[in-house]
Amino acid sequence: MPPSSQQNPGKNIGQGMLIASFSIGLVALTIFFDAWLGNRSNPNSNPASLVTPAGVREVVLQRNPQGHYVSSGEINGVPVTFLLDTGATDVAIPARVAQAAGLERGYPTQATTANGVITVYSTRVDALLLGNIQLHDISASITPSMPGETILLGMSALQQVEFAQRGSQLTLRYHPGSLN
Repeated sequence: MPPSSQQNPGKNIGQGMLIASFSIGLVALTIFFDAWLGNRSNPNSNPASLVTPAGVREVVLQRNPQGHYVSSGEINGVPVTFLLDTGATDVAIPARVAQAAGLERGYPTQATTANGVITVYSTRVDALLLGNIQLHDISASITPSMPGETILLGMSALQQVEFAQRGSQLTLRYHPGSLN
């Protein structure tokens, strides 16, 4: 029998393997659930797009569990996340996202939001991409007090598309040359 002061090397290796397996499993579960939660909040990370025979561009968005239409897209070639907001006059862009997209601050103005009156800065977005719909020269506001990185896609962009909601889907249609 080995003396009690010595440890069994096989037992130590087994415990190490158990700890390593548990750690790897925990990391894998964290990655899986993070991706799952991300897909729930933005089910449109790659929105379904098509072009009809008449040349109309369509994007179909799925509503998220909170009842919002959130989608991945681009502003001036920079990947962004949009939250469609028909109650917003302009496209509202957090300052950090605006800086990453190379947007210049224009004149300051006051905007009334659900949280009160705030200062925003006018700007223009050269190119806005949502699925296969690309819009140009869009009026927007840089909003320094806006938390996070999600852009409110307001009516300055949405007025250029027609949209129809059925069930949990929102279909956006862009008729090139007629609405822009």
